Amino acid sequence: MTKPIPRIGSRKNGRIGSRKNGRRIPKGVIHVQASFNNTIVTVTDVRGRVVSWASAGTSGFKGTKRGTPYAAQAAAINAIRTVVDQGMQRAEVMIKGPGLGRDAALRAIRRSGLLLSFVRDVTPMPHNGCRPPKKRRV
Repeated sequence: MTKPIPRIGSRKNGRIGSRKNGRRIPKGVIHVQASFNNTIVTVTDVRGRVVSWASAGTSGFKGTKRGTPYAAQAAAINAIRTVVDQGMQRAEVMIKGPGLGRDAALRAIRRSGLLLSFVRDVTPMPHNGCRPPKKRRV
């Protein structure tokens, strides 16, 4: 008696395909990092695990166009589209950086239909700057 040949890809429970499950995320945090060259929008759950992200570069903009407000708006829309499908209704927004895309990304987030609990600027500010170089002795 010969053993049956196992099917490739078969599992014990018979489920074949992707393992991704559609998690329901009611509340999340949206991090916007706006530099002069690019804008990165990251959506996390309240524990800090990344759910979705997009940047002006992944949205199809190249070169100096990545630093524009329109590119930041497109990146915010792309990042939020997936989490709205997963059921996110409330969000907190953390904005970091001096770039041009700050306001445009925030405007796109407000228009997406999410209920924002607060918007916070978390740009790092130096307290006293870095240590000055030693005096030059001639």
